[in-house]
Amino acid sequence: MHKNSNENLELIRQSARDFAEQFIRPNIMEWDEVQHFPKDLFHKMGEYGFMGILVPEEYGGTGLGYHEYITVLEEIGSVCGSIGLSLAAHNSLCTNHILKFASEEIKQKCLPKLASGEWIGAWGLTEPNTGSDAGRMKTVAVEDGDHYVINGAKNFITHGASGDVAVVIARTGELLDSHGMTAFVVERGTKGFHAGKKENKLGMRASETAEMIFDNCRIPKSNVIGEVGEGFIQSMKILDGGRISIAALGVAIGRGALDASIKYAKEREQFGKPIAKFQGISFKLSEMATKVKASRLLTREAAELMNNGEPVTTTSAMAKLFATDSSVEVSTEAVQIFGGYGYIKDFPVEKFYRDSKLLTIGEGTSEIQKLVIARNILK
Repeated sequence: MHKNSNENLELIRQSARDFAEQFIRPNIMEWDEVQHFPKDLFHKMGEYGFMGILVPEEYGGTGLGYHEYITVLEEIGSVCGSIGLSLAAHNSLCTNHILKFASEEIKQKCLPKLASGEWIGAWGLTEPNTGSDAGRMKTVAVEDGDHYVINGAKNFITHGASGDVAVVIARTGELLDSHGMTAFVVERGTKGFHAGKKENKLGMRASETAEMIFDNCRIPKSNVIGEVGEGFIQSMKILDGGRISIAALGVAIGRGALDASIKYAKEREQFGKPIAKFQGISFKLSEMATKVKASRLLTREAAELMNNGEPVTTTSAMAKLFATDSSVEVSTEAVQIFGGYGYIKDFPVEKFYRDSKLLTIGEGTSEIQKLVIARNILK
């Protein structure tokens, strides 16, 4: 069984690698330059089974586990962080929230469309004034007969404008009450649900980040995910898994930057020999390779715990903290190894450098990961 699962993993790795080479690599700089979100690409990823990796086959997904999921993310993300990020947000935030907590009726309606890539998913927790401090969110949902009326805004939302369906967390109780928030499914086209400003970003530029605005948006009670008041608790559980995917993107970007650096260091000659022969460069590469490997192992451990249904909060926070901080360090060194060429857009490493930084901020900053880890190790 074990050997077979490893073979399966290699087949999935190859499939994702081939996809990235054929459909992503030729376009990355053009998409990055103009901030084009290639929605058609995600429909195509649905055909390959990448849009519903964790979704059981009965809902049209591939029914695989976290090892397969992070393998796909590593292959896609090592070619383009933006596409990896969008794939992660679709799978582990929106789709997974519906899979884990929604009613059978909502699952039957949404999961097949999300898993096939017909629909692209968004997930809305963050607001203009409440990032890490989600308990003070201002977006409210007020009961009105058999509906809820939502008012407020969410920002920094992946697919906030292009997503076909969003999971939205709104306040249904008091400020700072962890049982005062509820999750809703909101479909694009619902009256009072609008896209706001699309952000102009440093990196991850092909992954759309936009506002979602709710103006007397009426949502039937049947669109509540799970129980009223459980939205925040659900979100914290969803972020445990989401952090594993961000860690996997840290591994991906680190690996992409490392591979490019090794290749360049063997080819680039100075003082009559390849720069890889200089200890200053070879020691950099040694440290980079060690950070990437350690990041991968920590991320794999979190994936294993997730697959086995074991507590994962501390390990996923550690994986995210270490892998994302490492990806920034590794991509920074990659730019240095490339020298002047590292600063030029014709070479790959400046993009890894720009893309890596977001990973230390999104889905819980590095500082929040440290809080989570400290709270758990000091229990």
